[in-house]
Amino acid sequence: MQRANLKELAVFAAVAESRSFRAAASHLGLTPSAVSHAMRQLEERLGLRLLHRTTRSVSLTDAGLRLFERVRPAIDQISGAVEDLAHERGRPMGRLRLYARPLAAMAVITPVWARFLATYPDVQLEVDVGQGAIDIVENGYDACLGQQSWGAADMISVRIVRPFKAAFVGTPAYFSRRRPPRSPEDIAGHSCIRYSQGAGPYGPKWRFERNGEIQEIAVAGVVTVNAPDLALRAALDGLGVACAMEAQAEPFLRSGQLIRVLQDWSPLVPGIFLHYPGHRQVPAALRAFIDFIQAAEGKEASLSRLDFGAVST
Repeated sequence: MQRANLKELAVFAAVAESRSFRAAASHLGLTPSAVSHAMRQLEERLGLRLLHRTTRSVSLTDAGLRLFERVRPAIDQISGAVEDLAHERGRPMGRLRLYARPLAAMAVITPVWARFLATYPDVQLEVDVGQGAIDIVENGYDACLGQQSWGAADMISVRIVRPFKAAFVGTPAYFSRRRPPRSPEDIAGHSCIRYSQGAGPYGPKWRFERNGEIQEIAVAGVVTVNAPDLALRAALDGLGVACAMEAQAEPFLRSGQLIRVLQDWSPLVPGIFLHYPGHRQVPAALRAFIDFIQAAEGKEASLSRLDFGAVST
């Protein structure tokens, strides 16, 4: 049957159930005349009388009874499916697919995922990591977590980790061989551990900031990595100067394994943002996840709660 006839069948089922045009109209939110018109169209389309009508009552013909017996289970099933979806709209469930930079996954997702999944047991969490921005809609993700530039014009962006300081660090052994830099220009004479293109803010050029002054210096080195953990690991192994997160480097600065240089030129790195499509209904699981991570500390998270055991010596 044509798609438009589904409405006629729903009207027929309501009339057959209530044995009243007026009651069916009230149940469906239609006028009695609209119900009557729908029934005339259905009977004309089928070439069969489905209802006996009098001014006082409505009853089913034999053909109408047979049709109702077959249509009613299907109508109930469709109505049940719609009601289930309406109920699920406010209940987090189903698969939540997130794409994140490794740092964002470690800083935002892993500290809360056990509690989140325990709180919402009907959610299945899928996390993929990568260094570059992708089209999350085309690739089937609900949201991505990364730098601010990952948010397209039609996306909603929520900052979930506040800006943090960068730190330029190297080992005492390394600086015993080369004089520690005293100005950004001096960094050009050092072996610098660079990030590959798109992997971080410090690739071929490093950024320095002090009192509103900004300098960008081209650097060279024998090691290029694509993750903060690897950069810090390389620095700890004496391979050169790394630009690490202040919170990440702090334990090794306290222990004396690393030395910080150019501290007054340390730049502020933008925080971590969560981006999701702004032109569609936000899935309940995603909304719950956003609320969950924002409530974890009652404010934007900081990098101080990260576990950097992967780079410890």
